[in-house]
Amino acid sequence: MTARPERGLGLGRGLAALIPQRPAGDGTHEIPLARIEPNPYQPRRRMQEPELRTLAASIAEHGVIQPILVTETLDGYRLVAGERRVRAAQLAGLERIPAVIRQLADREQLELALVENLQREDLDPIETAIAYRQLIDEFGFTHEALAARVGRARSTVANTLRLLDLAPAVQAALAATEISEGHARALGGLDPDQQGRVLPTVIDQGLSVRQTEEFVRRLREPRTMSPAQPARSALDPELERVEDDLRHALGTKVHLARTRRGGRIVIEYYSDEDLGRLYDRLIGGSA
Repeated sequence: MTARPERGLGLGRGLAALIPQRPAGDGTHEIPLARIEPNPYQPRRRMQEPELRTLAASIAEHGVIQPILVTETLDGYRLVAGERRVRAAQLAGLERIPAVIRQLADREQLELALVENLQREDLDPIETAIAYRQLIDEFGFTHEALAARVGRARSTVANTLRLLDLAPAVQAALAATEISEGHARALGGLDPDQQGRVLPTVIDQGLSVRQTEEFVRRLREPRTMSPAQPARSALDPELERVEDDLRHALGTKVHLARTRRGGRIVIEYYSDEDLGRLYDRLIGGSA
């Protein structure tokens, strides 16, 4: 196993430049794993168990190649960067681990943990958004300063922060990679209650981002009556509810109209691809 080089993501000044340096000669130390406490500012919430075990097997054979970063406390050390290496070293049965020791303020600890995970592409979009929000709320970063610090465009930072306004179910689906960030942004065009109702349709039907955007656009369009459709009585909420359920399930406009002998259902489609999708949904076959 070799240490992975930093990716050229243009992350502000880079991780190395953010770390306050000690005098020359004061480099890596072997410190006891038992004396390392977790970083309370760690932005990463989830770790893949198979990847962790693979890293542990490599560490058991080759040792820890890249040192972790810690700051000293009264009782030992607080981890700043390298949580995966610490957990994998523990799984491998190591008692000590190489570390670079620096004195860091709380703000620097969060910033360094965030930058390291961004460079390694280890954070999901929700974890990134939470870390951005913490830097803004707790440490006074402006959107402009934060964007410059992490090497992102201001619009990218703003779009990431908007993910925290999504319904909890949509955030969970995004974090679990059941939907993409593009899907999530499209669903953000609906109110939170609608997002939760529409989400299963997007996942179950395997809608693309473009299809999800079109789905949301249709749901947001005001209802229009066709000339042949009689005005619906305000005393018919049940029919209205059924129509709404069909629109959400099919992802297109649906009109219901009662007649003296029953009624009719009008399902709209907008392309051959759309017709094929509806056919598959309704029939379960291929057009």
